[in-house]
Amino acid sequence: MRFASQAAVVTVCAVLSVSDSVLAQVQEAGGPPGADCEVCKEFLNRFYNSLIARGVAFSLDTIEKELISFCLDAKGKENRLCYYLGATKDAATKILSEVTRPMSVHMPVVKICEKLKKMDSQICELKYEKQLDLTSVDLRKLRVAELKGILRSWGEECKACAEKIDYVNLIKELAPKYTTTHPKTDL
Repeated sequence: MRFASQAAVVTVCAVLSVSDSVLAQVQEAGGPPGADCEVCKEFLNRFYNSLIARGVAFSLDTIEKELISFCLDAKGKENRLCYYLGATKDAATKILSEVTRPMSVHMPVVKICEKLKKMDSQICELKYEKQLDLTSVDLRKLRVAELKGILRSWGEECKACAEKIDYVNLIKELAPKYTTTHPKTDL
């Protein structure tokens, strides 16, 4: 009986050791598979779908030109992705071919982003900023920096704002243009 219990203990220890090493590898990789490259996957998926919808020919040159023009409208983290890919005018490097070549043969966007991650890990470190739900937040309780951030995310700026209430009023005024719901005014 004693040998059976020792064998069971050894087996349990081995299983725990393996599960700990697997857990450590997942944590080193930045979480579960598919949790990273958020901006890359979303942006390139939208780009690919726009090419399909417009019936664009999938040649290397055409995809490269379309990607550069698609990046002209990119803002925030998506603009940073375009910079890393070399699709902006001020980009230091150019790895567009690492996107255009696989996309020309309809490789899945997830695989393209995984390959890009191996070349430049910054590409998959990009994450979208959390969107503020204007219906559930009292704008008067936000800091001025947060109010400015809301305006900046909309591509707006308040040059005449001197007080916090000026920012709040401008956001309330512009909210219907940028959101489907109106901001909360009172508690």
